[in-house]
Amino acid sequence: MLNSVTIMGRLTRDPELRHTQSGNAVTSFSLAVERDFKGQDGEKVTDFIDVVAWRNTAEFVSRYFTKGRMMVVDGRLQSRKWEDRDGNRRTSIEVVADSCYFGDSKKESSGPPPAEQYPPAGGYGDAGYGGYAPGGYSAGGYGDNQFHELEEDDGELPF
Repeated sequence: MLNSVTIMGRLTRDPELRHTQSGNAVTSFSLAVERDFKGQDGEKVTDFIDVVAWRNTAEFVSRYFTKGRMMVVDGRLQSRKWEDRDGNRRTSIEVVADSCYFGDSKKESSGPPPAEQYPPAGGYGDAGYGGYAPGGYSAGGYGDNQFHELEEDDGELPF
């Protein structure tokens, strides 16, 4: 069976880090994801997708993402049954995040930020950063677990 989801949208609120009784980190948040088409009124239709992240991925999201930031989430769909305050049975469907990526760039700094602001390479989600670290720095492939600045794009085509 295949259960794989990739979504891209903007955070509707700041993620809040919580911990289970057994000490596992968890954060839940919602992404506003625009559809590729407009509705009958000519406006873009937006879906609000609930996402939950666990352990290192939860810590990464709560540390580096804030309301309004664009995020790409790779994960799987999961449904869960629960009971509301009135005793009614409810079902929720959410994305369980395996890994989360920046979908935009922060335009605040012109130079590389201090390395101590970033966690060690890898370790966030099952797939880590997927080869990308915060702020446009590569977090893998060099064998030394250091962040390396990506080459700046001069806008020239290679042909």
